[in-house]
Amino acid sequence: MLSRFSWTTIFENSCPRKSELIQLRPLLQLVRKIIDLLLYGNFFIAFCAVAMLLQTEWLVFGQLKWTYLTTFSFAATLCLYAIHRIVGIQKVQAFNEKYRYHIIEKYQTHILIYAVVGGGVAALLFFQLNWKNQLLIIIPSLLALGYVLPFFGSKRRLRDFHYIKIFLVALVWAFITVILPLVEGRQYLIPTDALLFLERSVFVFAITIPFDIRDLTVDQHIQVKTIPSAIGEQRARGLAIRLLFANGVLTTVIWKLGVYSLPAAIGIGLTYLLTSLLISFSTKERHDYFYTGLMDGTMILQFLIVSIFTKYSSFFTLH
Repeated sequence: MLSRFSWTTIFENSCPRKSELIQLRPLLQLVRKIIDLLLYGNFFIAFCAVAMLLQTEWLVFGQLKWTYLTTFSFAATLCLYAIHRIVGIQKVQAFNEKYRYHIIEKYQTHILIYAVVGGGVAALLFFQLNWKNQLLIIIPSLLALGYVLPFFGSKRRLRDFHYIKIFLVALVWAFITVILPLVEGRQYLIPTDALLFLERSVFVFAITIPFDIRDLTVDQHIQVKTIPSAIGEQRARGLAIRLLFANGVLTTVIWKLGVYSLPAAIGIGLTYLLTSLLISFSTKERHDYFYTGLMDGTMILQFLIVSIFTKYSSFFTLH
C-alpha cells in the first residue's frame, strides 16, 4: 500500500506548477480574446442563424447549399445584434462592471464596424434574393429593427415593452430560418410548413427564457417585465423544459406526417434533452459564456446532431 507521502508526491507531480501556469497565461488570454470576439462581435450568433437555416434546407430538401440567402442571413444577424449591443450598452451603464457589458463598451468601435459591414452586405444581397423573399422579409426586418432601435416614445425599443421581446425573438428567428429557405427552395408554402414554423418558434422561445433569467436584474433596473420576473426563476426554467418536451411531441407528429425522417426526429429529440439539461442549470449568477456560448450554441448543436444522424441513417434502419 502506498504511504500518505507517496500519494502526496503523485498529486504534486500531476498538478501544473505555478511557473507552468504563468507560461500558459498568454495562451489562455488569447483563447479568451478569441471567444470574446466570436460571442460579443456577434459572429457566433450569426453562425447560429446560418445553422438553423441550413438545417431547414437539409431536413426538407435533403441538401446543404450556401446561397445568397445564407450569406444574407449571416450578415443581417451580424448587423442587427451589433446594433443591439451598441444601443443596449447605453441603457445599462449601471452594470458596466459585468463582464459582457465591459467587453462590449471596450470594443464599441469594432462592433460598430461589424454592424456597418454586415448591414452593407445584407443590403447588397437583398437585391439578389427572389422577389417573394424580398417581400416576405420586409415585416420581420422591420420588427427586428424595432427590437434594437429606440423608435418609440421615451427612447424605447420593442424589447422595452413588457413581455414582448421573447415572442419577437422566437417569431423572427423562425421566420428567417424556416419560411425564407422554404420559399427559396420551392417558391411556395404548404400546410405542414406551419408545423415546422411552430416547432422552430417554440425551440427559440424555450432557449430564450434562460436569457431573461440572466437579465433579471438588468430588466428590473430598466423596468421591463419578463416571464421570469412574473413567475420566478424556477417556474421559468420549468416552463422552458416543458415547452421542449411539447416540441418533442410536435417533432414526432412532423415525423409521422413524413416531413422528418426517423433519424432527424431522433436527433432533434436528443438536442431537446441536452438543451433541457442546460436550462436546468441556468441562474442569473452564471457567467455570460453559459448563455451566449452554450445556450445559443444549442442551435448549432442541433444542426450538427441532425446532420450526423441523417447522414448515417443506416444505423436507425431495422434489418
